[in-house]
Amino acid sequence: MGKTFEHTSGSTPLLVSLPHGGTHIPEDIANRMTPAALGTPDTDWHVEKLYDFAASMGASVIRATHSRYVIDLNRDPDGVPLYVGADNTELIPTTTFEFEPIYQPGNQPDEDEIANRTREYWQPYHRKLEQELADLKKRHGYAILFDGHTIKSVVPRFHDVEILDLNLGTAGGKSADADLTKRAFDVLENSSFSAVLNGRFTGGHITRAHGAPDKNIHALQLELTWRNYMAEIPPFRYREQHAEKLKTVLRALIQTLIDWQPSTN
Repeated sequence: MGKTFEHTSGSTPLLVSLPHGGTHIPEDIANRMTPAALGTPDTDWHVEKLYDFAASMGASVIRATHSRYVIDLNRDPDGVPLYVGADNTELIPTTTFEFEPIYQPGNQPDEDEIANRTREYWQPYHRKLEQELADLKKRHGYAILFDGHTIKSVVPRFHDVEILDLNLGTAGGKSADADLTKRAFDVLENSSFSAVLNGRFTGGHITRAHGAPDKNIHALQLELTWRNYMAEIPPFRYREQHAEKLKTVLRALIQTLIDWQPSTN
């Protein structure tokens, strides 16, 4: 199976999670996929570059190595839809965001394979999240989980208009302290980019499952659009000059999360 994620420990209460940046697909799975899927077009491209400063600021970082087409780490393992009433991709996706088939005819994973992939790829990532958050809380008295995502600016399957630049989600206010959320969103709202709080993207399974403000564990998700740091068509080139402008905002956001402390009242 090989290594399914990379992890570095930090010195602050913040854990940065990057679950969709991986592109690796094991050969036995890749052999059954379509050419369109093998290009992994729905990857959170270059997300590790956008947050390459986080570890040096003292954040712990966990980054998935495998493609979301192998298994989506940000989906419920029991298949519960992420957004009720909207189009949702599965725990193990069968179509791309453009509705192209991921598997060749007759090669979709069956229930046993789904269970095996959940055990081999999904569970280790989430166990590491739980372990790291518990360790951070033990050391600091609280922990903050930041889940970083990126997406093409126009994806009709999920949103019928152009997606805003910066989409901060806290499960509708359930996964993070209100003051922490306000401070984080203030950074985004006062930038030159468009921003929304708990709009179309309120946070995926990682945010919802691991955020527990009543237990001093706070989780936030940021979904940001490709147009501000990369080309949105293959080969999805990273645009350094554009990215640096965006990274200035992301650094300020990460610093805000690191600097925040819960009220003692």
